[in-house]
Amino acid sequence: MKKKFFRLSILAAFVTGLSACTDVIDLDVPAGTSYPVLDAWITNEPGTQYIRFTKSVSYTESGDAPIISDATITLYDETTGDIYPFVFADSLYKCDPANGQIGQLNHTYRLRVEYDSNVYEATDTIKPVAAITNIDYKYKKKGDDGATKDGYYVRFYATDMAGQTDYTWIRSYRNNLNDDNILEDNYVIDGGFSEGLSDGQEFPQFVGESVNDRDHPYLQGDLAIVKLRSLSYPSYFWVTSVQTQMESGGLFATVLANVGTNYKNVTDGGGKGKILGWFGTSAVSDSSITTN
Repeated sequence: MKKKFFRLSILAAFVTGLSACTDVIDLDVPAGTSYPVLDAWITNEPGTQYIRFTKSVSYTESGDAPIISDATITLYDETTGDIYPFVFADSLYKCDPANGQIGQLNHTYRLRVEYDSNVYEATDTIKPVAAITNIDYKYKKKGDDGATKDGYYVRFYATDMAGQTDYTWIRSYRNNLNDDNILEDNYVIDGGFSEGLSDGQEFPQFVGESVNDRDHPYLQGDLAIVKLRSLSYPSYFWVTSVQTQMESGGLFATVLANVGTNYKNVTDGGGKGKILGWFGTSAVSDSSITTN
């Protein structure tokens, strides 16, 4: 197995003697196993739906993840029996439904992936999502109402749906929907952070304003885009676990661990292959405003 070497500088501070020293050590790190990684999220938004299928790479390697182009990927609507094949083109698997929309509220979907003599499946259900009833902005000077810098600060308004536990993914963008322009990702339960505490109530101000990058507030003429995406409980648990891993750092950080997957190997006769990633579904509510 090919091995890679890298140098790691460690600054060790010792209480005894109140001294510090720097040691440079060489670590012999194995390349590790590469696994298929499937990023599939189906929504009720009209238009083409996309799935990305790649291979994992070692954290010691640079460059883009290798793309897998020879899989057969099919989506099944378990509620209606409709079948949606995804076709590989331009580095992604795509499906452009004839009626313009795949995802339907409260429908359960099963994703089937045939790859490298193995068959994998995962299921998820599209839950309802709170509607954004209004969106506005306010210009703030540094220090005004918690503003860290001069700029435009956006707030959206929505009311949690009463009588049920709602898991919501809040994502904001600046000017367009490119991944490079994502500002913030936040996750709430019943519009807050605990089940049942705010059932049926308007999302609190701090949630409505969570769409701002406070280090880089919106500028005049920026387009602020806010999307609310519903989550099933398993999908909520998965995305928040990923967030914890990405934000983990510092002396008392959570120990890094592999985030789980909902893909199961269902190959006839038993399969030995493994696949990483997650299949999720969402209903979407969105709104946008231009700062002037």
